[in-house]
Order: sequence, then C-alpha cells, then structure tokens
Amino acid sequence: MALNTWWLVLVAVGVLIVSIGVGILLGWRRRGSDTRAPSALVSRAERLRTLPAFRAAVRRRMGLLSGILALGAIAVLLGGVVAARPMSAQTVQPVNTSRDIMLCLDVSGSMSEVDVEVLEVFRELLDGFDGERIGLTIFNSSPVQVFPLTDDYVFIREQLERVQQSFDYTSETPEHWVGTLNGPGASLIGDGLAACAMRFDHLDEERSRSVILATDNELAGASILTLEEAAAYSAANGVRVYALNPVQGKDAEVSEQLVRATQITGGQSYALRDTTTVGDIITEIEKQEATALKGQAQVVWVDTPNLWMAALLVVVLGFLVLVWRVRL
Repeated sequence: MALNTWWLVLVAVGVLIVSIGVGILLGWRRRGSDTRAPSALVSRAERLRTLPAFRAAVRRRMGLLSGILALGAIAVLLGGVVAARPMSAQTVQPVNTSRDIMLCLDVSGSMSEVDVEVLEVFRELLDGFDGERIGLTIFNSSPVQVFPLTDDYVFIREQLERVQQSFDYTSETPEHWVGTLNGPGASLIGDGLAACAMRFDHLDEERSRSVILATDNELAGASILTLEEAAAYSAANGVRVYALNPVQGKDAEVSEQLVRATQITGGQSYALRDTTTVGDIITEIEKQEATALKGQAQVVWVDTPNLWMAALLVVVLGFLVLVWRVRL
C-alpha cells in the first residue's frame, strides 16, 4: 500500500498530539485551581469509596472514558489515512477489440489529380470507424510507410491532412514523393500492394485485416510482383483488399483486373466517386469479426480506501456508543 498524500497522516498525528497536550494542560490547571471546599459534604465518604460496588463503578467508568479516548485517537489516525488516499498497485493488460486497416495509396504521377479526392475518402472512412487500428502506406516505384497501425484518431487525421496538403506543392520533389522513387519504373501496383499487406503485425493472431488500395492500375515499368501475385499473397495471409478505382467505368480492362485481384482476397472494387462507396467499404469491413488484441501489461495505481473507511466507520460507531453509555 502507498499513500498519495502521505503528509496528511502527519497532520492527523500532529492534531492528536496537540489535543492530548491541551487535555493534559487543562487537567493540570483545573487540579491546581480546585482549592475550594466541596459544595456538599458526605459523611463517611472514605468508607463509601472502599465499597466493592463503588470501586467497580469507578473502574467501569474509567474504562469507558479510556475507551473513548483510545477510539477517538484511532479515529483521528484512520481519518488521516483515508484523507491521504491509500493506493495499491495493480497489473492490468489492456485489451483492444478491433480490426486492422491499412490505407494503401498510389502516389504516381497518373494519380496526382485524384489523390486529394482519395485522401478525402480516407478521411470519410475514418469517421465511420470506431477503435479500429489504421495505418497508411504510399507507393510509386517504392513503398513508404507514413504511419503504422494505430488507434490514435487525432494523430491519423493530422497525418492524412499533412499528406493531403503536400499535393499543393511548388518544389520539384514534393513531400509525398520522398522515398517513393527509389527504383526504376512508376506505379508498381503489385509491389505496392504486397508492401501494404506486409505492414500488419501480430501475425500469430487471427485478426481482421484489410487493405484499402487506391490506384488507377496504370503500371509503368517491371514490378517484382504482378497485381494478381500480390493479391494471392494477401489472401494467403488473411488480408482482404478493397480497391478505390478512379477510372472504373472508363477503362474496362484496368477495372476488370482490379476486380479480379480484390475478389481473390474476398474483397471488392469500388468506383472512387460513387456516393455509396464509403458506406459500402465500412459495411464490408465491419462484417468481419473484431478480435481482441492484448496490449502490453501495465502497472497502475488505484485508490483502495474501502478497508480503511470501513475501519473508520466501525471505530466512530464504537466511539459514539461509548459516549452515549457514559452520558458525556
């Protein structure tokens, strides 16, 4: 046990010592000033004091008075302990029941005109989730993790806004391109999807894992993995892929490739600008069962005044009973 404000116990002890000192001082003064004759003389008083019944009554009264003093002192000390907030350490392991979602954004040149819209859709998706762990990875010729899976939604909104603002640039190399051009080619969708699928943690646990892939599927260069191979890899690792396609309905071949790839994983492809896209993706992800993820065990201090308050209540009740019994 520990006390949050331990000095209050010292205050209680000081009050008790001062009270005892004042009581002793008043007793001495009263004894020293009591020189008057008693107002009523009792014949044979010495003999009366020798009677067994009288002595028993005196002992009983002295015992009750001593009990009152003792219980009063104990009550003061217990009150100090309660006021000092007794605390005890407890080990807790937080459990987060949620799903994991990796936002996967193609930032190649062909996507520049629609990436701001995609990020706006990502922010709308964020408003529809509660407690899900969300991360963001961007890619062009190479992938870059912007932030890992987290349930800090304030941080996530700040990062999405920062990336969105980076598209309003005047320099040759905008912020969102840094680290995404470390290789030949551009818009390597297969490699980008595989990199996003590899960003999930706790792989030894069965969890709902989803990738929301935003790309126009315009490959420029030789990638290590094709889109179909990356989708198969995602499916093998229990990751569902949901695609946001800005050219759906315009380029049938590109759109069909994305549809086939997402279906391999159990996901779907959606048109970027459909009014129901955000709601449909949220619904599909929420259909997957949320699982518990145990966090790191932590030691926390909690107030544990119950025992001390119960003891204080018992002592106070005993004090009141004795006061009533003595008729003070």
